[in-house]
Amino acid sequence: MARRSEHSQEQIKEMVLGAAEAIVVKHGLQELTVRKIAMDIGYTVGSIYMVFANMQDLITHIKLRTLEQLAEQLQTPVTDSPTQQIQTIAEQYYNFAEQNFNRWHFLFEISQPQSELPLSYRQKVEQLLQPLIQLLAQLRPQASSAELELAARGLWGAIHGVSVYYLGGSLGRTATQDAQQALSLVVTHFIRGWQV
Repeated sequence: MARRSEHSQEQIKEMVLGAAEAIVVKHGLQELTVRKIAMDIGYTVGSIYMVFANMQDLITHIKLRTLEQLAEQLQTPVTDSPTQQIQTIAEQYYNFAEQNFNRWHFLFEISQPQSELPLSYRQKVEQLLQPLIQLLAQLRPQASSAELELAARGLWGAIHGVSVYYLGGSLGRTATQDAQQALSLVVTHFIRGWQV
């Protein structure tokens, strides 16, 4: 077992996050325990609580890292048309969910009320909407800020809903090609309605 003096608190924090993410990836939230993490990194439970206030704090940090990685994956080439960029965002969202299913699913596990989530977490979620808001504004410049935000949330909900249906629904995981076609239909029809 490693000694506390062998690693700084920041290093221990990274070790804990890495081990916790590995558990979530392999088994999902239900297997995530402080004891399991401590065993995996060779430290005591107390050492983990020196770098995280409690289990909820650790879960929030894992979710923040997942949101950051999702945001990185949703980058689109600015040379594409706004419509194509939205299609790409939808496809990349689905691909992230498919390739990182347990981590993606973990984002939506309710572990505390929305009002108790830290500001940094809520800001990360809002940042995911910004590219859609900007692209929708290009497609309908006369739209108000409130309309743009509502439209972005609605479209995001539709993209997420297709992903949930194809990846985690009662039908089990179905063909990615079907999911991509469904996403394309949803985005195409949403944009047609949005531009009217």
